[in-house]
Amino acid sequence: MLRGLKNFLMRGDVIVVAVGLVVALAFSGLISAFTTDIINPIVARFQGGSSNGLGVQLGSGNNPKTFLDFGAFISAIIYFFIFIAVVYFLIVVPYKAVQARRGQVVFGDPAPVKTCPACLSSDLPAAASKCKYCGTDQPATTAA
Repeated sequence: MLRGLKNFLMRGDVIVVAVGLVVALAFSGLISAFTTDIINPIVARFQGGSSNGLGVQLGSGNNPKTFLDFGAFISAIIYFFIFIAVVYFLIVVPYKAVQARRGQVVFGDPAPVKTCPACLSSDLPAAASKCKYCGTDQPATTAA
C-alpha cells in the first residue's frame, strides 16, 4: 500500500502540479496585497469625499453589513484577471515549452471527431471505421 502511494507521489505530473500549486498560492498572496493596497484606494478615490468606498449604503446609518461595496467587487475582478494571467504566463507557458521539448503536446487542439449517422453520437474519432456505441460501419473520411 505504501509503495503504491510512493509511486503515485513520485510521478512527474504530480510533482509539476504540486510545484505549480505552491507558486500559484505565493502569487495569490502577492496579487491580493496589490489589489488591497494599490487598486482599492484608487477605486475608492472615484467615490470622492470621505466615504468608505465606491458603493451604496442601503438603509440608514453606517451599517457595514448593508453597504454594497462596488469597489471591492471591481478589485476582485481585477485580482482574478491578474491572477489568471500570472498563472498562465508563469506556469502554463513554461510547462508547455518543457513538454514540447520532450515531444509531448499539452493543452493542444482536441483530436478531430465525427458524428455517427445512425445513433448521432458526436465523439467518434475521425479515423473510426465503426461506431463505438451502436457498431454501425462509418463512412471513410477523405483527407483534405
